[in-house]
Amino acid sequence: MAKEKHPVTQAVRALRAAGIAFTAHGYDYVSGGGTAQVAAALGVDEHLVVKTLIMEDADGRALVVLMHGDCQVATQHLARAIGTKRVRPCAPEIADRHSGYRVGGTSPFGTRHPMPVYCERGILELPRIYINGGKRGFIVEIETQAALQLLQAQPLDLAVPG
Repeated sequence: MAKEKHPVTQAVRALRAAGIAFTAHGYDYVSGGGTAQVAAALGVDEHLVVKTLIMEDADGRALVVLMHGDCQVATQHLARAIGTKRVRPCAPEIADRHSGYRVGGTSPFGTRHPMPVYCERGILELPRIYINGGKRGFIVEIETQAALQLLQAQPLDLAVPG
């Protein structure tokens, strides 16, 4: 049986270097399709698809937030939890500079610049997640605990219904 080919992104390199197993999934990327499109393409619940958001605090410091695909980030809760006045999403070009990825293909693994990572606490309850592999149209399925441990993600209660 032939090995399925997938992109070798910085995220894939980071996962391989850490010895973390993952399953690669390709899908037809549609601009603005988001996690609903990924879930439909892969035949999984959107709650299992984790989006990677590059945000910034009141001082302009970048951070990564991992959130269920079917939820939004309660930015006021996040700001309070990390001790800043506000948190907001970065403009796409700023997010691209911080992460080294294009919006729509942002992975938390192998980012250009180290950033603190925060994740919605509910993600910890999932045995496996589907998260961007560092390229539009490319998702990795990975064991949740291994992913969050590699990222040193801090769990917080951040979800509001999407």
